[in-house]
Amino acid sequence: MPHFFDVPFVIAMAPPPGQQVSIWYQILPFVPVVAIFYFLVLMPARKKQKKVAEFLDGLKVGDRIITTGGLYGQITKLSEQTVQIQVADKVRIEVARAAIGGYQGQEPVAPDAGTL
Repeated sequence: MPHFFDVPFVIAMAPPPGQQVSIWYQILPFVPVVAIFYFLVLMPARKKQKKVAEFLDGLKVGDRIITTGGLYGQITKLSEQTVQIQVADKVRIEVARAAIGGYQGQEPVAPDAGTL
């Protein structure tokens, strides 16, 4: 039984002297690696990013939210980049829209900083 890492076997796999191997035969092993990387890493990341963007676009005044830093509050004002939330009576703070992690009492939509 041949051992795949024995020197004579590896030399036997080389092309005959004076003959070049097509570039396609050299690139072919990388195609499955790229495909696996796409399906296991890039596609789920894009799906998660789209879900977070839809969540942030759907925020409205009155929503009870939790920030990625752990602050609970109710949205009182929305702007393009920031959200004003009321965290206690007469206490309002302004946070970045990207800092909104999800709705109170539900699973977080936005990823935590530790999972990136």
